[in-house]
Amino acid sequence: MRMRFGIIAVVLLAVLVWRASAVQASAEVHRLNLVFSTVPTSVRAGDFNDAIGYLNQAGLQPYNLEPLDKISLSWLLDGELRYFARPNLAVSFGVTRLRAGTSQEYLPTIGASNTVRSDITSVPIHAGAAYYFTPYNQGDFQARAYLGAGFMSVVYNRASLSWTGTGIPGGQGFAVTGTNDGPGYYAEAGVHMFFASKLSMMLSALFRSNEIRNLVDESTGAPILNVDGKPFTLDVSGTGFRMAVGIGL
Repeated sequence: MRMRFGIIAVVLLAVLVWRASAVQASAEVHRLNLVFSTVPTSVRAGDFNDAIGYLNQAGLQPYNLEPLDKISLSWLLDGELRYFARPNLAVSFGVTRLRAGTSQEYLPTIGASNTVRSDITSVPIHAGAAYYFTPYNQGDFQARAYLGAGFMSVVYNRASLSWTGTGIPGGQGFAVTGTNDGPGYYAEAGVHMFFASKLSMMLSALFRSNEIRNLVDESTGAPILNVDGKPFTLDVSGTGFRMAVGIGL
């Protein structure tokens, strides 16, 4: 009988200790976080889409070939370090990669195969800050709304348009790649959620202004002109939805 009462007492004590520890648990907010993000985003493309439209009109439609789709959407992959300099102020530095493209394959005659392709690659490097508002706490969960903004250096930009294959209607194929670097900026508004672990989550709306002006031919260095005869601008700006996981360090 005494053993039974002793077991019950131990179980009750364990339950009380567990409940006390659960009540005392709180969200972990680490000063330094490694953040990985994926961002579905729009892409303006600008002059690049105009070039695709001109190719469709002048090179594909006269031969009843399916037009090449323009670029409008992409995914951003981002990694950054976010450091809380103060409880309500975080600074960040990170690198993003954007890549988008479209392609069409044609089989005009037996033994002939054509491929028309467009590709955009861009690597924005960003540095900025975010202001965090008063947190909402519920047990071991904390959520904080924030506003952020910063500057970008948009590097390793490539915009290529090509038509390759055999038996190309109307003449020879081509392959042109333009490149240059440029400045930019971003702004975001979202919520950062912390838990009783090293992991946190971020959800935000993200706006980017990334215009790379005066593209030059990657092979020759000669300036590239748009369909209006003006210097070519690659516009990879857009608005997206950021989904991120942070790891406290």
